[in-house]
Amino acid sequence: MNRKLPFIKEKIEQISKKFPTPFHIYDEKAIIENAQKLKKAFSWNKGFKEYFAVKATPNPHILKTLQGVGFGSDCSSLGELVLCEKVGIVGENIMFTSNNTLPEEFVKAYKLGAIINLDDFTHIEFLEKCVELPDVISFRYNPGDLREGNVLIGKPCDAKFGFIKEQLFEGYKILKDKGIKRFGIHTMVASNELDPKYFIETVKMLLNLVDEISLKIGIKFEFINIGGGIGVPYKPDEQAVDLEFVGSEIEKVFDGRDLKLFMEMGRMITGPYGYLVTKVIHKKHIYKEYIGVDSCMSALMRAGMYGEYHEVIVLGKENNLKNFTYDVVGSLCENNDKFAIDRKLCEIDIGDNLVICDAGAHGLSMGFQYNAKLRPCELYLQKDGDVKLIRRAENLDDYFCTLDFSEF
Repeated sequence: MNRKLPFIKEKIEQISKKFPTPFHIYDEKAIIENAQKLKKAFSWNKGFKEYFAVKATPNPHILKTLQGVGFGSDCSSLGELVLCEKVGIVGENIMFTSNNTLPEEFVKAYKLGAIINLDDFTHIEFLEKCVELPDVISFRYNPGDLREGNVLIGKPCDAKFGFIKEQLFEGYKILKDKGIKRFGIHTMVASNELDPKYFIETVKMLLNLVDEISLKIGIKFEFINIGGGIGVPYKPDEQAVDLEFVGSEIEKVFDGRDLKLFMEMGRMITGPYGYLVTKVIHKKHIYKEYIGVDSCMSALMRAGMYGEYHEVIVLGKENNLKNFTYDVVGSLCENNDKFAIDRKLCEIDIGDNLVICDAGAHGLSMGFQYNAKLRPCELYLQKDGDVKLIRRAENLDDYFCTLDFSEF
């Protein structure tokens, strides 16, 4: 069954007259509906809050849309904090979950009133040297061999993130002795996970830990934060996580507890509703059949970096027979600069527009300038059908602006 796109060939041709390919385009209406679906699934928890992972799609227009739905922002760097500040997302609407944190990042998070989620035991003292300890502090827990993790994030015992269990007890006692009265706990042990039971087990793990720490240290937790990790069904045979099922099962596990539930989803919020549109400029016939496009891995690196699958749609030929096998490639001097490998597609002609699907998270945000390639613009397909430029394309002046040519 063909995927339903929020635009047709003629719409993209019209758009590309003003904004030439390649470009990223996001579907505002679908993003809002998806965000509301997540909120509804967890509406039983009166303190529920989703902190959108800014790193997924760091654009102020996306953040403002999600703020309108009631979401906060999950930040991990100074730049992300400033981005949120410029949009008007401040205070405890920011969850600052970082690692190997710089002093100026802690200072900015503190000044904005963000909830600070510490990644390491030594960061308690480090934070106190940077600023006063804030009113509320959370620790990130790394369960080690107790959880399996997955391919993208790795095994927890091999991950650089978080406190081990023994450090949690010592850390919370230190905070209690210093007069802190508001506490949270966080974990994230999987990325792009499609097994709904995984998130239910994560909640069970955190609740058991909360009980154990509360009893031993004598503190009361305000929230648990299960991080992000709900995946996107990139491949045709994969199924999206059933949010209603996850929500209802976690409600059972909570069993009426007076505890807020937080999460930091990014990919699942915007991922399926962003598209990279790119034009075919070359066809090459050697040992394989290659389709060369005007975009490259610098605009979407997931396929090249992780070998991940992204559906490719040939606009205007959605119903054509897929009886050709192609590699769809960019122009980087790297052989892994490929959007698709040995992909069954319809016959493709030079000038066709291809849509690389599920590019709404970790797409442009993971872009780079290797080979002096410039990153494309971002467009917003608004609820009323109009298209708005929300990030211009880079130009050569951008690329050269940090270089000093004064001696030449």
